[in-house]
Amino acid sequence: MSHHRTEGKTGTPIEAVLFDLDGTIVDTNELIIQSFLYCLQGIVPPEFGREQIIPIMGQTLLSQLQQFSGREQVDDLIAGYRAYNFKHHDDMVSLFPGVLEVVPLLKQGGLKLGIVTTKMRLTTERALKLLGLYEYMDTIVTLDDVEHAKPHAEPVQKALYALGVAPEHAIMVGDSTVDIGSALAAGAFAVGVSWSLKGGSSAAGGGRAPHHSRHARAAAA
Repeated sequence: MSHHRTEGKTGTPIEAVLFDLDGTIVDTNELIIQSFLYCLQGIVPPEFGREQIIPIMGQTLLSQLQQFSGREQVDDLIAGYRAYNFKHHDDMVSLFPGVLEVVPLLKQGGLKLGIVTTKMRLTTERALKLLGLYEYMDTIVTLDDVEHAKPHAEPVQKALYALGVAPEHAIMVGDSTVDIGSALAAGAFAVGVSWSLKGGSSAAGGGRAPHHSRHARAAAA
């Protein structure tokens, strides 16, 4: 197989594509929302709902629950969230349209692929294996693997180090500002998907080659 190097908008050869997981290639949106609503019962006002949850999706679970509850100590809420999430996971996750077709094409084209997520490794690998994507990933960086989560540069840097790819030859695809922030902090290209619940404008934060995409194929454009 010949090694194919896709070029970005500046003509820079692209050797690797990194993906966020939730909201980017795997549709876990409703599972996340329902998990929050379950664990926050009696903690938040009755009117609390999707409008409050969606804008900060993509941050770490700890940070989100601290913001929602107004509490510093949220171990009990994390336990409740994870219990609901684990129980309903397999019935409530799916791939976004085009992902299962595009990811193998990127791999066949010679690009190195990876996942960079704020999820735990357990649920990250569970989703990837369930949906048939695990075998295509050359590296997986989860919350368990870093000291500083996105938008810090560390997660993207760690993935690129594992792949042996310089940041200027890599794309990070995500659906939130933390994905874009981590990519830019690491010196990689930032790509925002337009199917994000948070809307296209919140996913694209500028950078070398920000791009709004209707399909995952944008990662190879």
